[in-house]
Amino acid sequence: MKIGIDARNLVPGLTGIGRYVVEMTRALVAAGHRPILYLPEPPANGLVDLKGADMRVAGFRGAVARMIWSQTALPRAAAGDAVDVFWGPAHRLPFRLPAPMPRVVTIHDLVWAYAPETMRWQTWGAERIFAGAAVRRADAIVVDSDATMGALRQRYPGLEAPVTTIYPGYTRLVPGDIEAVRTRFGIDRTYLLFVGTLEPRKNLVRLLEAWAGLGSAVRSGHLLVIAGGQGWHLGDLRSHLARLKISDQVRLTGYLDDNDLASLYAGARALTMPSLYEGFGLPILEANGFGVPVLTSNISSMPEIAGEGALLVDPLSVSDLTAKLHHLLTDDRDLARRAAIAKANAARFDWHASAERLLEVFDQAAAKRKGR
Repeated sequence: MKIGIDARNLVPGLTGIGRYVVEMTRALVAAGHRPILYLPEPPANGLVDLKGADMRVAGFRGAVARMIWSQTALPRAAAGDAVDVFWGPAHRLPFRLPAPMPRVVTIHDLVWAYAPETMRWQTWGAERIFAGAAVRRADAIVVDSDATMGALRQRYPGLEAPVTTIYPGYTRLVPGDIEAVRTRFGIDRTYLLFVGTLEPRKNLVRLLEAWAGLGSAVRSGHLLVIAGGQGWHLGDLRSHLARLKISDQVRLTGYLDDNDLASLYAGARALTMPSLYEGFGLPILEANGFGVPVLTSNISSMPEIAGEGALLVDPLSVSDLTAKLHHLLTDDRDLARRAAIAKANAARFDWHASAERLLEVFDQAAAKRKGR
């Protein structure tokens, strides 16, 4: 099967959705199919190694040009390649795909509807317009979790296209020089780890306030390591660290490549992910794959993905966060129990199984389009 893929999420640094596109493409190639990746411009970090997949890289640089590309050059290129199915892996479908061409869209979350205050206004507006249009015009819809399926059906009660939950897989990251990474970032004690873009939805300010609420004896023996690139509407976290008088107990690493990130996962006591909303939450699985237990929120998809070994928290309650952080740092027996469950939880998620289910959805979309 020749599969056209809107791969615009490979243009910036490889984060959650970009990784989803890469890993699903690899699994589709392994299953004997031919993905064609369409990009508006070259990726910032160079073309990723995706043997067996074709790439069509255009010259539309910047956000406005990218939007023009998506509605002009992209559908023309897909038509020229005569793809068997077109897949929008991140909330978008071109308006002018050829009428006979089956089209499938993946919806990862509905942040724009359920946590709009955490978004840039430009992104919020684009999601509201284009994601809604995509789900209404798709022959089939894929979501990352049952929680997202429920949210989607609530938001669009009259959807005609079938909706299928297909969990993303778990990617085993390979550590680099663990001691060198720890030395570089001044990590000289046991630490809890946060991984994600630094933006309001990740609930970092409450996490820092909860950390500050721990007793000084507990805090002095541990670190909170925050790994992620600067996002939006959050400002400089260092001002919050200074206000809370915890600068000496927190390390900010910035954006990390996979090897450095894996090195931090491998040595963490636990992952902290008290997000206000997640459609899935790949760091949960990445941490679990190293046998690292997770503290995460008790809302949206996070309990579904984190499984039985997770420690769940009310993300709006600083006092609950403080109590759960204290538990993670002081109860070694319970931590070991949760760590024993972690790897089994990660093993539930497999890219090859995900691709096989996605191919079934492609066939379903083709049959539906043919029936029209």
